[in-house]
Amino acid sequence: MPESLIVVIDSCGSTNAELAKMPDAPHGLVIAARRQTAGRGQRGNSWESEPDANLTFSILFRTGLEARRQFELSMLVSLAVVRFVNELIAPLSARVKWPNDIYVGDRKICGILIEHSLMGRELERSIAGIGINLNQKEFLSDAPNPVSVVQLTGVETDVQSALERVGELLREEVDSYMAQPDAELLHARYMAVLWRGEGRYLFREPQGEPFEASIIDVGHDGMLSLDNGKSYAFKEISYIL
Repeated sequence: MPESLIVVIDSCGSTNAELAKMPDAPHGLVIAARRQTAGRGQRGNSWESEPDANLTFSILFRTGLEARRQFELSMLVSLAVVRFVNELIAPLSARVKWPNDIYVGDRKICGILIEHSLMGRELERSIAGIGINLNQKEFLSDAPNPVSVVQLTGVETDVQSALERVGELLREEVDSYMAQPDAELLHARYMAVLWRGEGRYLFREPQGEPFEASIIDVGHDGMLSLDNGKSYAFKEISYIL
């Protein structure tokens, strides 16, 4: 990945917020922070990351995708991160917990938060904020199930080299797809690495009782379909770990 597309800063609240302040930033630009003080996750959660130990960064995409196709970008980002993590933890393998957390077994190694700006019906700018646990050996927050590469493998990762590699994979996934989009192939690749994509597991609707179900599909719009005959948007259903 060209060095000109990577900017590393010592500290910030949120790399997504920093990148959002740059309206003329080019496609593929990465902003990474050695220390992030207010990293955000899905559902408004915070993201714990020890300074200089992990990857906390955001990358900008200018795809021009129709807004209704925004889940395609989520799948592409997820698949790129899975490829990256798998390079570090082989023979273990990472999977995508719907919609776009990255898990190894039942433990979370990466969180992704994608925010879009629209121009008419198209995505003008998309900022993917990504936190990947590399070298952190102890987690102090009340997050229930974090894990890092070093905990899984016993091997520390060079953070700068890792940043360059994951940025390269992210741009490769998105640029290749935009040059020759194939929504069916993308969907098949996503489903092939879906966490708990086979078998029966416990789920819960908000304020509801736990129930057992199997995943039938994740639609091109990102809706999760279970074998109870229902489909759910993000936040309308949760896994029970």
